[in-house]
Amino acid sequence: MRVMVIVKATKDSEAGDMPSTELLAAMGRYNEELVKAGIMQAGEGLKPSSAGKRIAFDGARRRVIDGPFAATGELIAGFWLWKVKNMAEAVEWAKRCPNPMPGPSELEIRPIFEAEDFGEALTPELAAQEDRLRAEIAKR
Repeated sequence: MRVMVIVKATKDSEAGDMPSTELLAAMGRYNEELVKAGIMQAGEGLKPSSAGKRIAFDGARRRVIDGPFAATGELIAGFWLWKVKNMAEAVEWAKRCPNPMPGPSELEIRPIFEAEDFGEALTPELAAQEDRLRAEIAKR
């Protein structure tokens, strides 16, 4: 199964405070463990929401909303994409993570939808399209 591990934003990350050299080194070692174990597929930190935009949809209308965004605890400061056997394995790896922020922080683990989760709504044509897109992305 694939999961997204979300690093929740904090007051410090939203202020744009950069991690210390020690935290960068600890995260580098942790990421090396994830890669060697075949778990990590991608991972990145995100700039504060003040550098971001949201697009609000209402039917055919689109509205652009400039950051920063409220509710810091609901924002994302970074993420990993992992391939694991099950949620229990994801939790065990997440518990080994260095604290990603200087103070209290949280990780959230969310399963990623797989093709079979969509049942009959994913027609053979749509499945073939998805396969083509994944193959194209893998080439890059």
